[in-house]
Amino acid sequence: MGQEQFAAMMPTISADLIAKITDKQGISEEDAIKQLYASKLYAALEQEETKVWQYSTDMLYALYEQEMSTGEVIFPDV
Repeated sequence: MGQEQFAAMMPTISADLIAKITDKQGISEEDAIKQLYASKLYAALEQEETKVWQYSTDMLYALYEQEMSTGEVIFPDV
């Protein structure tokens, strides 16, 4: 995937994940954004070559929860 296509997809992926975080955790959108953007998951998501952007919103949320509870992100073998 080209960098332009990837850059165009990131806002949608991020918005979906932020909506999931706010819904599941009952926190504000602003707090969800701050937490997500500070996470290791988001750092990996920002890099096209990691292919993390291909995961579903549910999978990304599960990885986010894992990081919040353990401090680590362990990506599944797919």
